[in-house]
Amino acid sequence: MAPESSIDLAALGEDFSRDPYPVYAELRSRGPVHRVRTPEGGEAWLVVGHEAARQALAAPGLSKDWRNASEAMSVSNFVASTHMLNSDPPNHTRLRKLVTREFTPRRVASLAPRVRELTDGLLAEMSAAPDGRADLVDSLAFPLPMAVICELLGVPFLDRDSFRRWSNEAVACNDPVRREAAAAASLGYLEWLLEEKRRRPGEDLLSALIRTRDEEGDRLSREELLGTVWLLLVAGHETTVNLIANGVLALLRHPEQLAALRADLSLIDRAVEEMLRYDGPVETPTYRFATEPVEIGGTVIPGGGELVLVALADANRDPGRFPEPDRFDIHRPPGGHIAFGHGIHFCLGAALARLEARTAIRGLLEHCPELALDAHPASLIWHEGMLIRGPRRLPVRFGTRPPVLADRSVSTTAV
Repeated sequence: MAPESSIDLAALGEDFSRDPYPVYAELRSRGPVHRVRTPEGGEAWLVVGHEAARQALAAPGLSKDWRNASEAMSVSNFVASTHMLNSDPPNHTRLRKLVTREFTPRRVASLAPRVRELTDGLLAEMSAAPDGRADLVDSLAFPLPMAVICELLGVPFLDRDSFRRWSNEAVACNDPVRREAAAAASLGYLEWLLEEKRRRPGEDLLSALIRTRDEEGDRLSREELLGTVWLLLVAGHETTVNLIANGVLALLRHPEQLAALRADLSLIDRAVEEMLRYDGPVETPTYRFATEPVEIGGTVIPGGGELVLVALADANRDPGRFPEPDRFDIHRPPGGHIAFGHGIHFCLGAALARLEARTAIRGLLEHCPELALDAHPASLIWHEGMLIRGPRRLPVRFGTRPPVLADRSVSTTAV
């Protein structure tokens, strides 16, 4: 089956950034694969629907390596850096093995007390605002995961404001000139950072990655270290920032669900899974390139390095997989969503993101019993592009009371 002529998503402007779900649903009703023009301005094949998305994410004919991209794709310093998300087997297998030797479940679980401590400190500071108002992104959703990943990597001297700006522009900006400048600035900064860590190693993850070797003596090269540190810093905070912001926004826009969670905080794990499904932080994952013709749902995507985007956001709203998919329901049985991807590129930091989200959101509800949205939802400005999904700011109003710290068990295992 041949797809219809190219659909111009770029022409939809801010309406598409604010709420892409109706557009995806309409495309899904026509079929699983569509030729589109992206908000960034390029042409791509867009895969929608749950089953088609899972098929595409696991298709061996879709490469993550930018060396397999067509000549029409421009390659920046950022995307060309060597890390797991830009690699195929066997190199992907090798890189992931070296990183997972150090980024272990035990290391993540050990962070739970520190995540709670950081959350309580940030919320106490936010609650002290005399006007009872705050931007939740600036007050909690950004500083918490940024502090956690910096402490995990052992880089407390990171210029967080600069890195936040570079990261946002590198992954969520439609202007190629600004994207390239942000990528170059951040990579230059990380080169300096690696040299500093080599001179002053510690017991942190970055020091461990510098010195780790496998059984055969293999280790990460300088370029691989640089790419991996970029990946951990960006993926280690950018997605969690938007998981927290999107999740809180979903609760505030569904007061009955907010009340249900307040009444029974043991639902927090299930609530986080529903937040991931309903409005996850990654709209489409990083690029894939068709190295050979690939058939998905009866449509053949040609080879030659054609760009393929997989709409995780739509897969998680597919009525063929989730009853009443546009309904936010924290009692929904967990499981089945692909917010963290599927297959060999399943998110390495999923357990850490879940830990941070449930700790932050539970702490927020404990500290702020009168939490409410302080802006009309239609006025929120969303990140540009189709990679990261989330509001740039989330204005809230809140009441204050002493934090409730008793009987506060937080699971550290992934759901």
